[in-house]
Amino acid sequence: MKNIAVAVDGPAGSGKSTVAKLIAKNMNIVYIDTGAMYRTVGLYCIENGIDTKNEKAVCSVLDDIKMDIKAQMGGQTIFLNGVDVTSKVRTQEAGRAASDVAVILAVREKLVQIQRNMAKGTSVIMDGRDIGTNVLPKAEVKIFLNASVEERAKRRVGELLALGENPDFDEVKEQIRKRDENDTNRKHNPLRKAEDAVEIDTTGMTIDEVIDKISDIIREKIS
Repeated sequence: MKNIAVAVDGPAGSGKSTVAKLIAKNMNIVYIDTGAMYRTVGLYCIENGIDTKNEKAVCSVLDDIKMDIKAQMGGQTIFLNGVDVTSKVRTQEAGRAASDVAVILAVREKLVQIQRNMAKGTSVIMDGRDIGTNVLPKAEVKIFLNASVEERAKRRVGELLALGENPDFDEVKEQIRKRDENDTNRKHNPLRKAEDAVEIDTTGMTIDEVIDKISDIIREKIS
């Protein structure tokens, strides 16, 4: 099979990471979670007392952030300055910080270059918010996942509970609403559906149903 790029975009909590990771494992291709990269930048700022809403302050430390992503079939491990932060970046705090730093052009340019380099010479499924429109505009398959805010909040609460946190549903829901606002209104590469993307509303769908639907689209494209 020739190398193929699958771009999966959508708002926070739409199921992108969960679905893309499982499809990567099933189809034996590399999975790349771009959202985790923005969370890593946010985590560095948190741990070093950098105001994530201060663009100048964030840009001043970008060269100090050494991110090493070990992509593998069905998942990835993220190292921040030599330390494995794969689990740490999934916290609510890191998510809020990611939303702040993601609107900064210098941050986006740094991470997009890493993402494009990772996709060279191999089959990948990459999820994020501007993959099909900006990072991999020539991807053979483009998917735009969506779901209601209520549904996405429930999913995120479940993820946080699994991490040992004790999230408040209303707070998580408001955070997702604000993240949507930031992502769709940011100046640089906002969240939007690529013209040639297939949109799937995952509200009420099981993970297996979403995986089957996307897998069928991929197989049709490469057959």
